[in-house]
Amino acid sequence: MKRADIKRRPMTDTTLAALEPDSVEYRERDDGQGLYFRVKPDGNKSWQLRYKNREGKWLWHGLGGYPEVSGTMAREKAAACRTEISKGISPADKKAATKTATVAAETKTFRIVAEQWFEFKQSKGLAESSLHKIRSYLDKDILPALGDKQLDHITREDCRELQQSLEARSAHNVAEKCRSWLNQIFGWAIGCGLTENDPASRLTDIAAAAPPTKQFPHLLEHELPDFLRALRVSTSRTPTKTAVWLILWTASRPGNIREAEWAEFDLEAGLWTIPGPKMKVKGRSAHVVPLPRQAVDALQNLHRMTGRGRYLFPGNGSVNPFMSDGAINKAIALVGFKGRLVGHGSRHTARTLLAEHEWKVDFRKEQTAHAKQGMEGVYDKAQYLPQRRAMMQWYADYLDCLADGMTQAQRAEFDSRVNVVGPSK
Repeated sequence: MKRADIKRRPMTDTTLAALEPDSVEYRERDDGQGLYFRVKPDGNKSWQLRYKNREGKWLWHGLGGYPEVSGTMAREKAAACRTEISKGISPADKKAATKTATVAAETKTFRIVAEQWFEFKQSKGLAESSLHKIRSYLDKDILPALGDKQLDHITREDCRELQQSLEARSAHNVAEKCRSWLNQIFGWAIGCGLTENDPASRLTDIAAAAPPTKQFPHLLEHELPDFLRALRVSTSRTPTKTAVWLILWTASRPGNIREAEWAEFDLEAGLWTIPGPKMKVKGRSAHVVPLPRQAVDALQNLHRMTGRGRYLFPGNGSVNPFMSDGAINKAIALVGFKGRLVGHGSRHTARTLLAEHEWKVDFRKEQTAHAKQGMEGVYDKAQYLPQRRAMMQWYADYLDCLADGMTQAQRAEFDSRVNVVGPSK
């Protein structure tokens, strides 16, 4: 059928199907209210609505191809569009908004949201060791499992499978951390209006029980002389060996040692001030660590090697800016104590030895920066700095004497100095 043969409008589906193409594209008015039927030279047919936008400009809005969209359907669509236009809603603006929303949904993957959350954590001043740990497990465990999924498409089953995969390799501590980070990521996303759901919210209820925690391998007093003598002649690099000695001399956490910065040290005063955000105990203020003479001497020597940089024990570039997690334990293993002692176990060794020699419990707890329970933690802000300085100098001297071979007279002299604040003999 030629367009000149059209007898009535709106056109019937018989007429629409029979219309033949011309050498050029043409449009045929259908209902007299802006609905047109377009026919291309290749025979392709579709519906268009002609309308004025808010600026008074005439525009075309596609309503779909024929025969997928019949005449009746096209007229219903056109009527709906005219209703929206009367309310000031342009079909072009609506189409653009829908496209933007679709693109946003397609790009709102868990990976993108997780990276935004990580940037947020960085802006909160979280300790670098904590950020490094989060980054490691994001890249190693969480993102490979969930990263490419749309945020709103992640299910409880997805989160459960991730948790079970960690538990299957006995990484219960990692599973616990990942649960916390997943909840934080989804919580942050909910707060930002990116989603309404947290599919990781009940993972704790189905978490497998972790095996009983074992104490870190540590040495008792009678085992220390052999270890100390071996460490003195160790072939480990000076920075690594110094890190091991610092753990011994200060009873500090290996993580605090590894990420220690020169700006935190006052070697003249013999003090190391660890910023609050670096401390394991949440909400704790800065922790002041007295340095025995042995530590000050070792740090002055180390400063000649690494003092121009930020960290005492620099790592390899921006990804690992400070000493790796395993370096200290490797140095201990190198002197023959693999499985018998780890860096963190040195804290247990110090606590045990100091307790056996009856140093006051408050001094010991403050030195190792353990959280105090209940109201004691609220009211007791004492740092016992003079007492701890005396205690840790006593401890460093005691270790030296053990390595050299302690006599009974020396042992008695050490016992006389317990809980005494003042210069050591």
